[in-house]
Amino acid sequence: MYRESESAKMPSLKLQSIKMITLNNISKRVGSRTLFEDITVTFNRGTRYGLTGPNGAGKSTLLKIIMGQEEATSGTVTLPKSIGYLRQNIEAFRDFRVVDVVVMGNQRLWGALEERDQLYEQEMTDEIGVRLGELEEIVGDENGYTAEADAEMLLSGMGIPSHFHEKSMRTIPNDMQFKVMLCQALFGNPEALLLDEPTNHLDLDSICWLEEFLHSYQGTLIVVSHDRHFLNAVTTAIADIDYDTLIVYPGNYDAMIVAKSAIRERTEAENKSKEKKIAQLKEFVAKFGAGTRASQVQSRVREIDRLQPQELRKSNIQRPYIRFYPSEKTSGKIVFKLDSICKGYEGRPVIQHLSFEVHRGDKIAVIGNNGRGKTTLLKMLAGVLPQDSGKIETGHQTLIGYFPQNHSEVINKNTSTTAFEWLKGRKQGIYDQDVRGVLGKVLFAGDDAFKPLTALSGGETARLLLAAMMLADFNTLVLDEPNNHLDLEAVSALAWGLEEFKGTVIVASHDRDLIDKVATRIIALEDTGICVFDGGLEDYLAHRKATV
Repeated sequence: MYRESESAKMPSLKLQSIKMITLNNISKRVGSRTLFEDITVTFNRGTRYGLTGPNGAGKSTLLKIIMGQEEATSGTVTLPKSIGYLRQNIEAFRDFRVVDVVVMGNQRLWGALEERDQLYEQEMTDEIGVRLGELEEIVGDENGYTAEADAEMLLSGMGIPSHFHEKSMRTIPNDMQFKVMLCQALFGNPEALLLDEPTNHLDLDSICWLEEFLHSYQGTLIVVSHDRHFLNAVTTAIADIDYDTLIVYPGNYDAMIVAKSAIRERTEAENKSKEKKIAQLKEFVAKFGAGTRASQVQSRVREIDRLQPQELRKSNIQRPYIRFYPSEKTSGKIVFKLDSICKGYEGRPVIQHLSFEVHRGDKIAVIGNNGRGKTTLLKMLAGVLPQDSGKIETGHQTLIGYFPQNHSEVINKNTSTTAFEWLKGRKQGIYDQDVRGVLGKVLFAGDDAFKPLTALSGGETARLLLAAMMLADFNTLVLDEPNNHLDLEAVSALAWGLEEFKGTVIVASHDRDLIDKVATRIIALEDTGICVFDGGLEDYLAHRKATV
């Protein structure tokens, strides 16, 4: 929840008894760069907004401005009294019980509970008794007597087992810590809800649960996500940051793309029509300007002024061009053959007696809840992790390109190496212009090609890894969550590249749009074991639903 003490630090913020969020003339400049200028918009109750725009457009910055965590260059923000916000400072909660961290989402309730506990430890006086009565009233108003039960329902819905609820945050897995923070934002039925990349670290089941929860949410929702399927499933409007401003479109993400493209195309067509008409009028003015038709000439001049084409501002959206060209060496018909593979950690089995074959040209998605062994399986296929038992046979002339979930396994950022130097070192004898060409395709244009690795964002690092895979001669691609850190345009380009690739693809991802476009087979790591399914994601989900 948004704390009143925090709002006092930011005079541009106003907390009121309203059910909406209003931005008035909000601008933000970073150095000489303008992220957005003079944004005036109202986010209404009952509407679920997707906040979109390319990496670097200012989506997270705008959320921080709304929450008072970052100052706008100018403008004011008006907020309802209670706001759920997905916080990123997990470290601040590591010593608290999981269930308490969730209840902290209602700051008014949590403050009352803390003060009540402190007062009960003191000797009772009339003054303390009166205050305890006031606190009990707050606890009752905020549904505090069912708070732990409500928090546990959220935790269970998010897939966090009950035996974790009483533990401290520091003792549970990292991905579950993120889920707890998401439950904190959702707790207490806030009047507005701001979520920045809520599907990060979530498995498919948790994402589906979150979608259902948000469908029933009645307040004002603003969500940033790079998951196209999630945005389409959840949002009823899109607030798009582009052209240095924010424009709200009705409908979900796909509807916004259609509307935005149509507006742009219509404006371009109108401009072409105006330019043609202006050319005709100028020809008339040039022909009769010195003659006796002065009034007609002046009329044409005024018409030229009126018809000046609308200025088309440059969009900030850029889509990389991702294409993987298979090696001239074709792999054998069988790319991988797994025979009773087992792998575990510290005595805990993760993968047990797994057997299957991967054939040339397969497009396989590996899916399943976190901790089930997706990354482990991909590392074994890529040859970077040995199995404990069983046998993995790699087929004839299988040339593997591996994209790790942890980028630091491939890119060492603790050096002064530039992106250009790193990429050139990935292929012996390559010409500089070929390196620059591939870098340009993944949006490292001009001087960006010479950025030091230490300065690269998560999205830039991911695109550099994809550039390396584009440059090399692989016929088999193994990718572990390649969509992490990529914006919607880049994920779309990646899906297109994998779909068009003539070799073999094995990809682990929670991005359903990516899986839908690419996968023709599914390896699902389920509660009951590992299912190898011939078909796409929708067919697999229908099969699973029918067999439950």
